[in-house]
Amino acid sequence: MATEESKQDNVLKTIGLLIGPSLFVLIARLEPFPLSPEANRVLGVAVWMLSWWILESVPLAVTALLPMLLFPLLGVMSAEDAAKGYANPIVYLFFGGFMLALGLEEHGLHKRIALMIIRFTGFSPARLILGFMLSTALLSMWISNTATAIMMLPMAISVLNLMSDNGRRPLNQQFSIALILSIAYAANIGGMATLIGSPPNLVMAAQLREFMDIEVSFMAWLIVALPVSAVTLIAIYFLLVAVLYPCRRTIIQNVERIFADEEKKLGKMGFAERSMLFVFLTTASLWVLRGWLEWLFPNIAISDTTIALAAAVSLFIVPARIKNYQPLLEWKATTRLPWGILLLFGGGLSLAGALGQVGVIDALGDLVAQRGDGRFWLTLVLLTAVALYLTEVMSNVALVSVFVPVLCGIAIKMEMHPLYFTFPATLASSCAFMLPMATPPNAIVFSTGKLTIKNMVNAGFWCNLLALIVVLLLTQLLLPLAFDLSVESVPKFNLGTR
Repeated sequence: MATEESKQDNVLKTIGLLIGPSLFVLIARLEPFPLSPEANRVLGVAVWMLSWWILESVPLAVTALLPMLLFPLLGVMSAEDAAKGYANPIVYLFFGGFMLALGLEEHGLHKRIALMIIRFTGFSPARLILGFMLSTALLSMWISNTATAIMMLPMAISVLNLMSDNGRRPLNQQFSIALILSIAYAANIGGMATLIGSPPNLVMAAQLREFMDIEVSFMAWLIVALPVSAVTLIAIYFLLVAVLYPCRRTIIQNVERIFADEEKKLGKMGFAERSMLFVFLTTASLWVLRGWLEWLFPNIAISDTTIALAAAVSLFIVPARIKNYQPLLEWKATTRLPWGILLLFGGGLSLAGALGQVGVIDALGDLVAQRGDGRFWLTLVLLTAVALYLTEVMSNVALVSVFVPVLCGIAIKMEMHPLYFTFPATLASSCAFMLPMATPPNAIVFSTGKLTIKNMVNAGFWCNLLALIVVLLLTQLLLPLAFDLSVESVPKFNLGTR
């Protein structure tokens, strides 16, 4: 079966390799869109990239290099301008976040935090699922949702194995499905809460900084996204344990043993973990208090990116042990970093710049604004729903990279602040709950064999709908608390004037 699926995947990838450049050639030659020849060429590149991103014909990061390769050849922009997006300050903010997450993983601090939360919530079925969801979401705020799911899943499997008692007692399917799904869902939801929690968050921030001169700080993001993430997590928790998969009668005996054994393996918190905890808490505090720091030290340029880089550098200086000195991180550990994500940022920014420069963004903004007839809520709901459901079949980083500039154009044409559209759409792109291929956490939990596609689709449909409602309502309520949303506050819409 696995071999057959692998063959089908290879066929799709091979077809995608041909479809992408073929569509580009057709669009560039036939010029089917009522725009300039240059605009049709850029749209051809966009279609090429989208087809490769959706079908994953080549690695996502490789596809992200196409703008830097093709735009100078097509005369759209110079090589220097095409390369600017790949060195955006937000790229280095995410790099610093990656390094911080790597340090937490390297010293096992993330696992200790998870075990403390689960022990605190308790071991009844509903409380156990709550503990797993809280732990997973909290960790996913700081480290990748993939790494979080990989770490939490074995503990969940151990609980389920204990319930089955080596086959002598039947496994409660309701509890099993709810527990496994809760890990994937919480990993996705937790990443919404912080600016570095999920790649789409930083893609949006980079796009707005680059093209709209709108600064999205760590603290401003937190004011809006943390409540959205928390309410979504709680709502989906109750949906899982009270409606979709009620498991109140499930009995789990001696489950404390599993977590006691895990804590015993970790031992007492040593010097290295304490040092890592100090760096982590200091960095998070500086991000949150940056506004105060700028007020206290007006002559010093302090940004979220400089704080992130300072944290990254400190990890190679702060000792994990003093005797026979060794830093918290050594460079060889960075081989585990997802370097390709940084290229995805650059590719998205470069593509967005070209789309704006040749007038595509303006044209799309005019079209949607006219069709929407100025009806803000109808347009907002449709666009956010499109973002949420498209992310079920394509990378949310790729989606946001292409979608955010379009949303900015639509907002300007409707005389609305871009954040009203970009923020909910970006958060919605992390709410992919229906399909195994939608996000890595979904694929990881599906690989256990304890779920079927039907389980995921049935639960995911309602979770998607619930998340959409929460995201739409709360973002519109909270955005004015964190940002100046008057149209006058946007200095200029400079997508076409890089």
